[in-house]
Amino acid sequence: MELNADFTRRAAVHAARLDWTPSPMAGVERRMLDRIGGEVARATTIVRYAPKSHFSAHSHGGGEEFLVLEGVFQDEHGDYPAGFYIRNPPTSAHTPGSEAGCTIFVKLWQFDPADRETVRLDTSKLTYDADPQRPGVCVAKLFERADETVTLEHWSPGAEILLSSPSGLELLVIEGDFKDGEDRFSYQSWLRLPPGAQTRVRAGDKGCRVWMKTRHLLPIPVVNKLRV
Repeated sequence: MELNADFTRRAAVHAARLDWTPSPMAGVERRMLDRIGGEVARATTIVRYAPKSHFSAHSHGGGEEFLVLEGVFQDEHGDYPAGFYIRNPPTSAHTPGSEAGCTIFVKLWQFDPADRETVRLDTSKLTYDADPQRPGVCVAKLFERADETVTLEHWSPGAEILLSSPSGLELLVIEGDFKDGEDRFSYQSWLRLPPGAQTRVRAGDKGCRVWMKTRHLLPIPVVNKLRV
């Protein structure tokens, strides 16, 4: 399967408008944002666990990164309520599920193969710092390596924000909204800009909060090299 697989082009998905599609595991449903591959894939997805649903135990050959959007995600390592940011690096393993139900934003097979750093971060405890280069923007850093920076950003109501990254940019709206031209991005809306692209957006009347990743789309992923 290939979905938004051309990384040289802008991609946008308003996931909250999509129907949920079933996964192979009962009680686990998905809204796909980008994907290259079958059930084992380089993928970016919104995943919803029904109460008392679980995946079988499995390892992460290409790593797994996710943000808990709603409910409580659980595995043998702990209980992670909404706001937790998790990185399970390549070779890690777990048995995920949720007794109460949860929704997560998850990225698979997008790690440096040598990355072995595990992250369990409660973002509700982070401090946001004003960005001196972008008025109206406050930033909290979640993770950084030479080839990627992951942050949460608060955008003030009505702020005009230039989105630009020489090595690509990706974001997910987790609260509030913004407009890119006439296109309105709200909860679960996802935007990916290719390396060198830029756009100017305007935060909504109540502001906006986004998960953002930059510096991670060079070299451009090649579809036929990502089949797994």
